Amino acid sequence: MNNDFVRWMPDRSGLGDAHVVPGSTIDPLLLGGLLLIISYGLMVLYSAIEKDTAILQAQAIRLGIALVTMVVAAYIKPLFYLRWAPLIYCAGLVMLVLVLVAGVSAKGAQRWLEIPGVTRFQPSELMKIAVPLMVAWYLHERQLPPNARTLIVALLITFVPAALIVRQPDLGTSLLVAGAGLSVIVLAGLPWRLVMFSILAVAMAAPGLWYLLEDYQRGRILTLFDPESDPLGAGWNTIQAKTAIGSGGVFGKGLHEGTQSQLNFLPESQTDFIIAVIGEELGLVGVLVLLALYLVVIARGLFMSTQAPSTFGRLLAGALTLTFFVYVFVNIAMVCGLLPVVGVPLPLVSYGGTSAITLLASFGIVMSVHAHQTWRR
Repeated sequence: MNNDFVRWMPDRSGLGDAHVVPGSTIDPLLLGGLLLIISYGLMVLYSAIEKDTAILQAQAIRLGIALVTMVVAAYIKPLFYLRWAPLIYCAGLVMLVLVLVAGVSAKGAQRWLEIPGVTRFQPSELMKIAVPLMVAWYLHERQLPPNARTLIVALLITFVPAALIVRQPDLGTSLLVAGAGLSVIVLAGLPWRLVMFSILAVAMAAPGLWYLLEDYQRGRILTLFDPESDPLGAGWNTIQAKTAIGSGGVFGKGLHEGTQSQLNFLPESQTDFIIAVIGEELGLVGVLVLLALYLVVIARGLFMSTQAPSTFGRLLAGALTLTFFVYVFVNIAMVCGLLPVVGVPLPLVSYGGTSAITLLASFGIVMSVHAHQTWRR
């Protein structure tokens, strides 16, 4: 076994039916942290949408549905996720192909499937759960750290759907899907030397990857290094976001008192750039409070993953929690001008219901893995 980096935890039992202590499925600390983030988000959103109660009520309903989804996911036994992982993954791949062939287009992107007269949905959101689910399923009974053959297959499982999502085009979601799969691989004991070599290889391949990007994606990357080169176009969002955050100071201007957001200088203030609203109206203190809540949720999720009684559970729960961290990191770095604008919402704070359902369903799975501590073959 590779001595460079070994993660070893004894499997306290096999996979199978689980006994659960009544009332223990929903973790109070994790639920409390999530509810505080949701409440904080609704408060900030109310300001960002200029006190539009109809939008606020719609968001509250979406979040309520997401919480119900989390509870349902928490009560489903981990064995169900294990058994159905390949089917869920394959169904997601089929839907991604259908999106490219017959998907619904909006704002220059083809990302949705529509059931006439019923609903429109985005299959790429499913892959944020399906990919780590499938990679964990593939790795859980194989030797860890993974050998070269196992690693190649795991990478294919990860990057095939990510590549299909890039074609929609949706770079932000593809990064999240790839990050979810890679999180499982890293948690499986991938040597750090190989991790660093992979990062170096991607950096060296970046010039070639440049030509695979859409024109607007190249523009966003160029704007990252010099937003002032197009202050009224591609650089506008970044410039206004930095101005909003900087003007808030330590304690902010107060809710509903921001100039950049309230006077509509800041585009997408209720979605991707809502952290700029927090920085302007609640200041550094408001941002730190939110980051502290995120830290509680992430730390609790990672701790719960270490207590899982199987390799499958540990890999899956850990990866889903790290995906939540990637959401937070990418959004804040994007708004602050450290990463290109890729359309990643601030989890459980930005307006929108699809990502909230995906994220809370993920934490429901984490709770399920943690609660079902007695797995039998």
